[in-house]
Amino acid sequence: MADSIHLVAFDVPFPADYGGVVDVFWRIRALHEQGVRIKLHCFEYGRGEQKALLNYCSEVHYYQRSEGHKGLSLNLPYIVASRNHPALWQRLQEDDDPVLLEGMHSTYGLHAGMLPNRRVAVRMHNVEQEYYRQLAQWERSLVKKAYYHHESRMLGRYEKTIAAQNLLLPISDIDAGTCRRVWKAPQVQVLPAFVPHRLVTSQPGSGTFALYHGNLSVAENEKAATWLLEKIFNDLEIPFVVAGKDPAPRLVELAHRRQHTCIVENPSESEMNDLIAKAQVHILPAFTTNGIKLKLMNAVFGGRHVVTNSNMLAGTHLEKVCHTADNAALLKYTIFRLFHQPFTEEEAETRQGILMQHYDNAAHARQLMQWLLAPPPTAGHPRS
Repeated sequence: MADSIHLVAFDVPFPADYGGVVDVFWRIRALHEQGVRIKLHCFEYGRGEQKALLNYCSEVHYYQRSEGHKGLSLNLPYIVASRNHPALWQRLQEDDDPVLLEGMHSTYGLHAGMLPNRRVAVRMHNVEQEYYRQLAQWERSLVKKAYYHHESRMLGRYEKTIAAQNLLLPISDIDAGTCRRVWKAPQVQVLPAFVPHRLVTSQPGSGTFALYHGNLSVAENEKAATWLLEKIFNDLEIPFVVAGKDPAPRLVELAHRRQHTCIVENPSESEMNDLIAKAQVHILPAFTTNGIKLKLMNAVFGGRHVVTNSNMLAGTHLEKVCHTADNAALLKYTIFRLFHQPFTEEEAETRQGILMQHYDNAAHARQLMQWLLAPPPTAGHPRS
């Protein structure tokens, strides 16, 4: 395969150290391994230029994002208006290769009519209107809460206009349902998450603690960790570790109140992988249903028993390899039972089969290229 595409990323996708860019980076790698020539365009606002990307892309171009008041617009969501750079759209018009826009964030050129008569696809990482609504729900800061509510309203109008005339590639069946049912989008194809794993490495046997991990500076993750400490491990005396990036002082203090709970602040990648491998039970409740949570994928590929809830599992196809508990009483019982139940090789083999059925990067890269290289649908014959 010697095809060539443009890929426009909302952020610099390396290092792949948070959920959104993990999906982008491993998609780039998978496409590269299929022989695709990738012309990468990145909006840069703090992560810097990354030479490693030239290992997978024939070209890498960087564009400064317009942050703060410079990125504000009366008519467009901030995440879109702040990612508009004339040099980007000019470069994309220099040939007729297909264009993959990562996230609604990267779609200003579609809104402005700068990509006429092109095969363009929009990779949806979330239904952004709903994602921002849920961010507002869990945010403590009144200023940020007001911003998230405003952005959600703007996105509600904007996403519908983009969906009306472009190929959408949502990350889950649930998001695809929103595209078809709410937005009446005529072109929708589910493209599962690209993940940094090929093989299940979960170790048979038993670990010595339960684990919750995630980016603890994210309001939803802080809420989940706090809820586990206050409502689950307040009287469930099983060793419990919270691990992640930039926890708030109040969360650190709460984790150290009891002898059987603690927190690991800002672990390195190797330290986090070690915690994931050694834990007996992974506890990963979610308060939102948007997208695919990277921490869930890390746990099922590298950890032992995984206990979560319906919100976390929505659209993942991982119900058969996780234990579901949607209330505190059932969660406590499930954790206690699994803490004393060794993880088996048979369970790891079952995971491998299901994960490769739904999260095979190579297969998804081939399917993506078929969609990108297909001619646009003719009027009256929508793709769905």
